[in-house]
Amino acid sequence: MSGPAADGRDTPRPESTGDGTRVVRAGLPEPVKYEPTLPGPVFAAHFHLPGEPTGPYTYGRDENPTWTHLERALGELEAPGQEDVETLAFASGMAAISSVLFSLLRSGDTVVLPGDGYQVFPLVRAQLEAYGIEVRTAPTAGDAQLDALEGARLLWIESPSNPGLDVCDIRRLVEAAHARGALVAVDNTLATPLGQRPLELGADFSVASGTKQLTGHGDVLLGYVSGRTGEAMTAVRRWRKIVGAIPGPMEAWLAHRSIATLHLRVERQSATALAVAEALRACPEVSGLRYPGLPGDPSYQVASRQMRRYGCVVSFTLPTRARAERFLAELRLVDDATSFGGVRSTAERRGRWGGDAVPEGFIRLSVGAEDPEDLVADVLRALKESAR
Repeated sequence: MSGPAADGRDTPRPESTGDGTRVVRAGLPEPVKYEPTLPGPVFAAHFHLPGEPTGPYTYGRDENPTWTHLERALGELEAPGQEDVETLAFASGMAAISSVLFSLLRSGDTVVLPGDGYQVFPLVRAQLEAYGIEVRTAPTAGDAQLDALEGARLLWIESPSNPGLDVCDIRRLVEAAHARGALVAVDNTLATPLGQRPLELGADFSVASGTKQLTGHGDVLLGYVSGRTGEAMTAVRRWRKIVGAIPGPMEAWLAHRSIATLHLRVERQSATALAVAEALRACPEVSGLRYPGLPGDPSYQVASRQMRRYGCVVSFTLPTRARAERFLAELRLVDDATSFGGVRSTAERRGRWGGDAVPEGFIRLSVGAEDPEDLVADVLRALKESAR
């Protein structure tokens, strides 16, 4: 794969095969003596532009060199070695999601959404329907969206689903959707490109919130869309320009910097999440335990075929709302906070927001980078103390 140098020119770069090597080198420009390895953020509303506007950078809502480096890095992670993939950065995950939905769908079209997906989807559904777009929903588990595909323009997959952690057979759904003339977008937020690569599974778009594990420090709002170069991605790019859903250069630079540790974080967090899930499996007060990487989990067989790592989120249910709230209050190494994927573990009683079809005692636990033994001990201690 080639990428832009500091002046925007494409320069050759040797391919690396390991995820760890890839993330620390992804998107970097060719080295220039006395210049930083990763150039600092470029703050510019406009650029010098004499003559005809034939260069890559003209106006700050269209392109920015800092975005270019980040987008190239994301493309290398989502589709390593593939030249025909384009990546666009956005101000947030919802900006990225909206760009695909609203740039491709027209009045009279049909879209299939996951019925158990991201909490904001009910609001998205209302807006789509206001524009005359038919919205069908079906659960992630059991590839249930297959039954809703006829006549659809777009299938939206979220696998693993948030917060229930169900997994569908992405390749099977993609093949069925394409056979019916539908495009397919996969929300890859929870898995990250180091967990699965939807484009390699045949999807047209891989969409994600970079706010979560991709950047991993809980200090950046960001989103992106990766897809095959062509009319569909051109429409997404045009939508970004029209609505101005662009990331700030500082956020883009922080995201690129943070990606360098993604492999280390994902490896640690995935391993610890499995340890936490195994510990919780032995607790009689815990029900509905879910983690795709846990042997015996309903999603394990499908996940093991299409995922290389299983993510950092574990979900389970405690008997009552009060018990769940006592559990959260007793935790010492886990912050009571929404979102997921950060280096500091977080957990929340998901039902407090409404919108998710989960029991009152449902807990979404995002495993951070703490020592596994310490985190498991804290979770088990909090469970014990909350029972009193």
